[in-house]
Amino acid sequence: MDFYKQIADNKRMTYVLFFAFFILIGVLATFLALILGGLNIYGLTYLTIFGIFIIIYALISYYFCDSIVTAVSGAVETKADDPKYKQLHNIVEEMCIASGMKKPRIFVINDTAINAFATGRDPEHAIVCVTTGCMQFLLRDELQGVIAHELTHIKNYDIRTMTIAAVLVGVAVLLSDLILRITLFSRRDSDSKNSGAWIVLLVFALILAALTPLIANGIKFAVSRKAEYIADAGSAEMTRNPLALASALEKISKDKEPLEAANKATAHMYIANPLKNTKGLWLKGMFQTHPDINDRISILRGMKV
Repeated sequence: MDFYKQIADNKRMTYVLFFAFFILIGVLATFLALILGGLNIYGLTYLTIFGIFIIIYALISYYFCDSIVTAVSGAVETKADDPKYKQLHNIVEEMCIASGMKKPRIFVINDTAINAFATGRDPEHAIVCVTTGCMQFLLRDELQGVIAHELTHIKNYDIRTMTIAAVLVGVAVLLSDLILRITLFSRRDSDSKNSGAWIVLLVFALILAALTPLIANGIKFAVSRKAEYIADAGSAEMTRNPLALASALEKISKDKEPLEAANKATAHMYIANPLKNTKGLWLKGMFQTHPDINDRISILRGMKV
């Protein structure tokens, strides 16, 4: 497999998925404007107020995403002069030199589950976080493959992409919830004609409120899955050793211990799904945070570098 072609194909699909995201938000915003009375002064005022809240929410999420995620995950920043983390820092420095990147801040989660993630808004404000399980159970070249995978997320601005995707999910869910609440409190007349129209509007608002989180999260997870394939290919390119990451993923797949610090909001950020016991049956593939790990291992083992 030509991993350069894989990167190009997956980036194109990511653009398609983000286009779908904006279509969804556009539909919700249009419907919100309609139930607010159309493009009159009152509707525009409400939309402006809501837009200000959305901007504040987006700015906080964008500029403080690394602090929020590390705090939620219980991650602790490490220092290069700490003997316990000397090898970890050495590996990160080696990979940064190989890729021409600035060294990110390095965090550790005290958990024996094997996993890692990267976050931040750009390569200048990025962090890499690994669990103590990575350092305990992975060989040096395997840990090198994992670190290269996370650095690829940073180099390709996947960390920014997933931050924006998370913000868009929040915006879509807020819009659908606002539509439902406005609809519930908008009934002012009790005559049969208006009552029938209001019931139709309410049913439509309920459908939007139910489907929007599913659709928005489905798009976010699809973006996340594409980014994982790209980062796997980037790790192979950076280390020139795709088998190292394949071996690390194999160990992760056999590790049945869930990562206690992870939750549904952060699961998509990790190199592999940290929530081992969450397996849905309905539309399972759509809501997977990661590609099938066995497929990833097979692709890595078939790569030519």
